[in-house]
Amino acid sequence: MKKNINAPENSRRTALKAGLAASALAALSLTTLNSANASTKSDTKHDMAILNAALDLENQAIWAYGVAAGKLSDSKVGNVIKSLALRNQVDHIKHRDIFISTIQSLGGTPTNTREAYDLSAYIKAGEGNLDSDANIAKLALALEVDAVLAYASAVSKLRTPALVAAGLTILPDESAHAAAIRAVFGTLDSTIHAVPAAQLSKETRSQWILSV
Repeated sequence: MKKNINAPENSRRTALKAGLAASALAALSLTTLNSANASTKSDTKHDMAILNAALDLENQAIWAYGVAAGKLSDSKVGNVIKSLALRNQVDHIKHRDIFISTIQSLGGTPTNTREAYDLSAYIKAGEGNLDSDANIAKLALALEVDAVLAYASAVSKLRTPALVAAGLTILPDESAHAAAIRAVFGTLDSTIHAVPAAQLSKETRSQWILSV
């Protein structure tokens, strides 16, 4: 693997730069994107770099959910988490496919899928692991929380108005992923709320994360 995540902050920074476009494009058709008349060649090149970085992040999410699903137990809790994980994975697969088509339609080359991805930054930070049902769900939560933060941090960096608008409309769906994972924990511990803070921001991130 050529591109490992070596520290939690680097991992989050990568997600903040790339994650926005993944979900934003899910709300756009290729026709909408191609007809965005405010984009110049420079803008297209700029946004395409974000799209390819986001494609890599979507590939990572698909891989992570696939690996996690294979490690979950056959217990009642494990099956509940697996069902949710596979539903989230379907969303990421749709995002990936839209990315590939969009990048190609803009004359670009989609980044290749890697055989494996490094999630050690999250594991070292105690934000999940692959060694138990609960820790797998906590790892998925951390990844989804950072995807939400990507919108707040990066939406203004995109230069295509249609992408900016789509990013703003799809944000609630990404937040719902994180809330859904927390809701599963809430069925086991009534002190864990699906929505632990009035907002999800860098300042409240620690309230959303469930540590190992």
